[in-house]
Amino acid sequence: QVQPVESGGGLVQAGGSLRLSCVASGSIFSINAMGWYRQAPGKQRELVACMSRGGMTKYADSVKGRFTISGNNANNTVDLQMTNLKPEDTAVYYCAVSSAYTVIRPDWVDYWGKGTLVTVSS
Repeated sequence: QVQPVESGGGLVQAGGSLRLSCVASGSIFSINAMGWYRQAPGKQRELVACMSRGGMTKYADSVKGRFTISGNNANNTVDLQMTNLKPEDTAVYYCAVSSAYTVIRPDWVDYWGKGTLVTVSS
């Protein structure tokens, strides 16, 4: 069993920055990919960014150039640096962990964190 735990959410004005962090504990030997999803009110959960153990990354088009994902394989952590935040980035952000090569699809995610709320005011 793996338990991802997120931190770093909060309230920020448009144009500001936040850094989210996720630490995965438990049977961490099986982790090959980690990433971040988000879900805004009334919308489906969507991929924000993900990375594989080999270092390949993928970003949603809406966050390219603004968000950066980084990870530490040794500690099974993944961070999401968010800059130039926009009101449409407001959502609950979830850490996603998998034994698969990637978490680019939600059905490939083995474990979800409980989420951290990011609110961007205009």
